[in-house]
Amino acid sequence: MGVDISDIIISREISFSELKGKIVAIDAYNSLYQFLSIIRQPDGTPLRDSQGRVTSHLSGLLYRTANYLAEGIKPVYVFDGRPPDLKMRTIEERMKIRTKAREEWEKALERGEIEEARVKAQQASYLTKEMVEDSKKLLDYMGIPWVQAPSEGEAQAAYMASKGDAFASASQDFDSLLFGAPRLVRNMAITGRRKLPRKRVYVEVKPELILLEENLRNLGVTREQLVDIGILVGTDYNPGVKGIGPKTALKLIQKYGTLEKVIEEKGITIENYQEIRQIFLNPPVTDDYNLNWKEANEEKLLEFLCEEHDFSRDRVMSAVEKIRSFRKYREQKSLDAWF
Repeated sequence: MGVDISDIIISREISFSELKGKIVAIDAYNSLYQFLSIIRQPDGTPLRDSQGRVTSHLSGLLYRTANYLAEGIKPVYVFDGRPPDLKMRTIEERMKIRTKAREEWEKALERGEIEEARVKAQQASYLTKEMVEDSKKLLDYMGIPWVQAPSEGEAQAAYMASKGDAFASASQDFDSLLFGAPRLVRNMAITGRRKLPRKRVYVEVKPELILLEENLRNLGVTREQLVDIGILVGTDYNPGVKGIGPKTALKLIQKYGTLEKVIEEKGITIENYQEIRQIFLNPPVTDDYNLNWKEANEEKLLEFLCEEHDFSRDRVMSAVEKIRSFRKYREQKSLDAWF
């Protein structure tokens, strides 16, 4: 979920063609959860193989990544490691929400309320260790690099972008900006025509590009102050201050300069705020990664998806054709790759 500072952030719509030749470090868990949420039957049931194993995440990972490759985008997926201790409360709360949503999904199915069932099913999505390992295996067969982060995948992706090893990080969460990503691309995993929950309305979702420095200048704050704004609003590591949204938090930081001064002047309490600040400013990251895009192992890819997980061979081959089209971009160094 991350920090919600959308009300004070400016972005612009882009097309995938604008990312051609560029390396994008994708928050893997964020994308996989999007696939699990979106790729479902009308009643909310996820896609499954003949053994009952969920395959929605594999379907999304295959076809969406193949589309990136066809556009000449160089994706690298970054997987979460051990979460910070302060995140454990958030993780426990999310598990409770998912458990309750699953119960409500089943009840909605019994009542025959299909639309309500789908909404609840989306909220009940969760990743297992097996799903993550299968996702890494699929990426290996596709020839796509992936990175195992020591802690938060989003922090690692932001680090790679800040080093210049990637053009941007990609996630739905604005935490990437707090982690220091110079560029954030949103909506990569959900681009396309999407139905609004509980409404017979469809919207066209397009990728968005957010520039950190542009936003800092626009808000008149430093990155450190942006982190303080996030802490006031609420992060994965703290619940935030009741009654303080992004705009109020911005005004407070603009007026008082630091979170310490806001706490002193307003008489509020924020537990562990200094530790939370350091999670964003100095997160655990690694330089142990290799960004090499290889030829896909088509035989293994077909065996894994079609024989093990009952995917349609024709559909997998259509994705393979897109993967093959990436050959001309794989070793190519575009002159505008970083601009």
